[in-house]
Amino acid sequence: MKSRKLIGVYAGLLIIAVATMIMLWRLKTMQKAEILPRDYPEIKQEGILRMVTEYNQSGYYVAGDTIEGFQYELSQAIAKLSGLEVQTHLEMSLAESFQELEKNKCDIIARNIPITSDIKEEYLFTEPIVLNKQVLVQRTEEANKGIKPLRNQLDLAGKTLYIPKDSPARLRLQNLGHEIGDTIYVVEDELYSGEQLAIMVAKGDIDYAVCDQQIATLSQKQLPEIDIKTDISFTQLQSWAVRKDSPILLDSLNSWLDQIRKNGTFNKIYKKYYQ
Repeated sequence: MKSRKLIGVYAGLLIIAVATMIMLWRLKTMQKAEILPRDYPEIKQEGILRMVTEYNQSGYYVAGDTIEGFQYELSQAIAKLSGLEVQTHLEMSLAESFQELEKNKCDIIARNIPITSDIKEEYLFTEPIVLNKQVLVQRTEEANKGIKPLRNQLDLAGKTLYIPKDSPARLRLQNLGHEIGDTIYVVEDELYSGEQLAIMVAKGDIDYAVCDQQIATLSQKQLPEIDIKTDISFTQLQSWAVRKDSPILLDSLNSWLDQIRKNGTFNKIYKKYYQ
């Protein structure tokens, strides 16, 4: 009797083990299916191009009853050329955007990403979309009780500068600290974008922020209290990013961007936001 009971127990355990193995195998299969390469043929077949950008005037924002933003309008121009529907997802963190790209949750990161040698090893980048650089956002002399804005990078020693989380300015400020031989205190704000930090500078909540020149230029139109004339970095080429396994999509994007430049659409959109 005991032997029969033991055999029954072992059989039950064997069934559970086999069932568990089957479930794990199915789970792995599903995970593999989720990260299958998604290049232009798959995108064209579905008819949807997924992009992630940030919520600001450079990316995507709502103004009254209309949607605007440099990246958004550029993507809509591409939609007209390609015949694809562009679905837009918003994510302020650049690091999170790259994770979404890797997980096939989006096809393009549509934001002004500085092209560096390190990042080029991990992703593919379109032909440069804009030339950009990092600038210091501070108050004007008139808005800062007669205190003149900083013009020499050496004067940043001991100062506290705010940047958005994952901002490309972080590495530049670290290098700048080494260059001037002193400490520059950098605070990465997890909640606020470059635009919002510029507002905080204008209000006097913080003294200094660093953001893209394009963002700073857009902010200055509404915030005459800020000064953006002090450069932090050299001019950089900035582009959109796609996965390494999407070379056909990259070629298509470059072709569409070239057509948009040639027919004048790009300049029209660029001037609307940056000039």
